[in-house]
Amino acid sequence: MSTRTATWLAWALCVLSLVLTVLGTFFLVVSMSRPDVPVLFLQWIEKALLTVAFSPAIAVVVIAVFSTVGALIASRRPDHPIGWLFCAIGFVGGMRFLSYGYAAYAFMARPGSLPDGDILTWVASWLWVPDIGLFVFLSLLFPNGRLPNSSWRPVAWGAAVAVAVGSVGAAFSPGPIRGLDPLGLGPIENPLGFGGMPNVDAIVEILLYAFGIAASASLLMRLRRATDVERQQIKWYAYAAALLAGSAALPYVVSETVEILWLQWVAFLPAVVGVAGLPVAVGIAIFKYRLYEIDLIINRTLVYGSLTATLVALYFGAIVVLQRVFVFLTGQQSTLAVVASTLLIAALFTPLRRRLQSFIDRRFYRRKYDARKTLDAFSAKLRNETDLDALSDDLVGVVRETMQPAHVSLWLRSDPTQRGER
Repeated sequence: MSTRTATWLAWALCVLSLVLTVLGTFFLVVSMSRPDVPVLFLQWIEKALLTVAFSPAIAVVVIAVFSTVGALIASRRPDHPIGWLFCAIGFVGGMRFLSYGYAAYAFMARPGSLPDGDILTWVASWLWVPDIGLFVFLSLLFPNGRLPNSSWRPVAWGAAVAVAVGSVGAAFSPGPIRGLDPLGLGPIENPLGFGGMPNVDAIVEILLYAFGIAASASLLMRLRRATDVERQQIKWYAYAAALLAGSAALPYVVSETVEILWLQWVAFLPAVVGVAGLPVAVGIAIFKYRLYEIDLIINRTLVYGSLTATLVALYFGAIVVLQRVFVFLTGQQSTLAVVASTLLIAALFTPLRRRLQSFIDRRFYRRKYDARKTLDAFSAKLRNETDLDALSDDLVGVVRETMQPAHVSLWLRSDPTQRGER
């Protein structure tokens, strides 16, 4: 395929995915604006906007970012399969989003107003299989577009067979259409289901997640054998995946455990950043643009993430303790507890950040920490040493220890005044 043809095809898929998403959003918005819309639908929309379990806003971000980054990669590097995988993920996501929006309008907002609502819902009922399968191949083929080695071919073929068989099984299995529970539509029978065909949804889902775990293990194997460039590429992918997992854990695990509703709102922005960060990180890794800045990003994330968590815990802990002290002394609460806690956090910010930075450098960036210590020691010696030969030997030793080059030598330019005298 020529570069021009690949560019047209990639951007056409991107535009089509965005159009499908816009249509799905239109049906959802119009459904919400109907005065006679069932209360159950409004409750679903409210829940979706409060959590990331089935959030339309996050779905739109996923489709838009995956489609755009996929079109950029496929148009510039049409031989790389990651770009086409991203385009496919965006298209499948757009089709599912349109199907759910169409079903919501056709069955709940204005029942019977749109034709073939069950057909579009049927399409969404089996598209979840290739949606998961595409992410399995993303982990298998990242970052160079090839399998780690020939021993991973059975995993790739197994995932492909599971996607093909699972899609057919989900499309033609009898019974209620899958995926309508969040809409509260109730059981809608599969219009193309065969009576004698078994339901293989649960088996296919287990197989796909098993292949996903195996694909993640392939990245660990790549990391052990990776060169410097490939190692940085995998770091970008791992950082984005960790950010996505952390943003999902906040509303699902923390919020439900402590039963704090506002944590779901706080988790919305990290969730958007997490789902958008994965394709962006993959694009940076493939294009190798600012590739080596990932170490600085990881370092700053560890420092300021732990710093924020520590300060928030100290802040609320100090408020609770001080309020109890004021209640014990005066019999009522006081705003001085909030003021004192704020001043305490402001005073602890800089020293705590320095201690966390030093700890993380020692624990995770030992080579960088040792290099910094070596340079600090050399700077102190430079202020006191007067022997040029000794300084030359020390300088060569510092360069060899910190940068670890294959060869190092020092050349000193002669004094121009002495050359003039000669």
